[in-house]
Amino acid sequence: MKLKLLGPAVAVAALVGTTLTGGIAVAQTPSAPLAAAAAPTCLSGLSNVPAKETVKVRTTAKVNGTAVGQWNKGRKGFVCNDGKPITGQKYTLCGKTSTQWLYGVTNDTNVKGYVPRACIDW
Repeated sequence: MKLKLLGPAVAVAALVGTTLTGGIAVAQTPSAPLAAAAAPTCLSGLSNVPAKETVKVRTTAKVNGTAVGQWNKGRKGFVCNDGKPITGQKYTLCGKTSTQWLYGVTNDTNVKGYVPRACIDW
């Protein structure tokens, strides 16, 4: 008996839904955490900061994020956002385990992106 009533109940729910949205079915947009976060500002930051080890510069604060270049050991760069770390994916690099990432620009190649905080010396 319950199965026979399920069909009409679904039809009524669909009619009510289209009536409330003006006759057009509307899909929900993804929630904010799924959207890409904006890159930190580089209007202020720390200059001439060297890398402890050679690390890949990535488009996101994730170990498997797309690599767009590298920050070579001893080479200097600019750390954006006044050097404030960004919480990202957990990593074990440069002798430390952390979730802190920095957004910066290499001085020699002008590559901009995320690097593990543990690998930058400041």
